[in-house]
Amino acid sequence: MKTSLNCHCGQRIVRRDVMQQGYYVRQLGPSYVYIKYRCSRCKKLGEHFVKQEDWEDGLLHEITSEVSDPERSRFSQLGRISLDEMRLFHRELENLSALPNSLKEEAE
Repeated sequence: MKTSLNCHCGQRIVRRDVMQQGYYVRQLGPSYVYIKYRCSRCKKLGEHFVKQEDWEDGLLHEITSEVSDPERSRFSQLGRISLDEMRLFHRELENLSALPNSLKEEAE
């Protein structure tokens, strides 16, 4: 099942990009929802046919991020998580017998 519609350039298609939406009903076989759009990135016209049983309005909703701009810039400066960092984190989780005091205080 699809979770989003994308242009050929990779950009996610959202409601404001849609120029036309309709139903393509067939007597035999599945019916489709027809979407005609203009990509906000590359400005090209495109279209999608989505099976009616796979269609939901959430396909055209924008994804909102809970990350603030300062957090986003800080994360981008940190770089990718290395394999060594993942292994170390996994080992620390295995050795964790109880929550640290600072986390217990936050939970209360």
